[in-house]
Amino acid sequence: MTTRDTTVAIFRPDDGRLEAAAELVESLGATPVADPMLEVVETDAVPREDADFAVFTSTTGVDRAADAGFDARDAIVCAIGETTAGRLRDRGYDVDVVPETYSSTGLVDALGDRVDGARVEVARSDHGSPVLTDGLNDAGAFVHETVLYELRRPARSGGSVELAASGDLDAACFTSTLTVEHFLDAADERGVREDAIAGLNDAVVGVIGDPTAEAAEGHGIEVDVVPAVADFDALATEVVEAAAPTYHD
Repeated sequence: MTTRDTTVAIFRPDDGRLEAAAELVESLGATPVADPMLEVVETDAVPREDADFAVFTSTTGVDRAADAGFDARDAIVCAIGETTAGRLRDRGYDVDVVPETYSSTGLVDALGDRVDGARVEVARSDHGSPVLTDGLNDAGAFVHETVLYELRRPARSGGSVELAASGDLDAACFTSTLTVEHFLDAADERGVREDAIAGLNDAVVGVIGDPTAEAAEGHGIEVDVVPAVADFDALATEVVEAAAPTYHD
């Protein structure tokens, strides 16, 4: 198989990120299958500004908060992942804490001995992991969660499911546990869940982060790639290379 013959499913929201992801996959020499498994629906909520710590888990959350005029004031600003931290800096915020492990568990570990009695504002989507809020509560923090946006599956999504079920998909890039769940929901709707999972297991499956890997494996999907750097560029690059290696012994 040549790289150009390699079909790679990508599941970014269709808000510019899906197009950018497709362009990246094309630049790597593969053929993107753009399937928008996520749709961002904004809420009118604004993070509280009286917290001692402000936690952001995604670039989308950062943009929603910044667009709403969020003032971090004297809060200790925390970001899960360098991508989120970079967006915070781009939007004019100082970033004080980025855990070594880019996950909810990693942030809880980083803050666990600092938040007893503190007010912690968690600004994220409606599908945020309870591991973060429960962990901070257990560490003695007073946690307030603001849902800045909701994540839904667009009605038009699911084309990649049919390709996987027919054995015509070479690779897939899952960026979150929700993309895994939405892929399987689309497969259920089409009555091809078992065939779609079998198709993925004959392909190269890449995911961002251990929670996404655990979600996929819990549904019988074999994970081949988990990049050390938790961003889409690293994921796509490693998945394309695994699906159509450019170097052979």
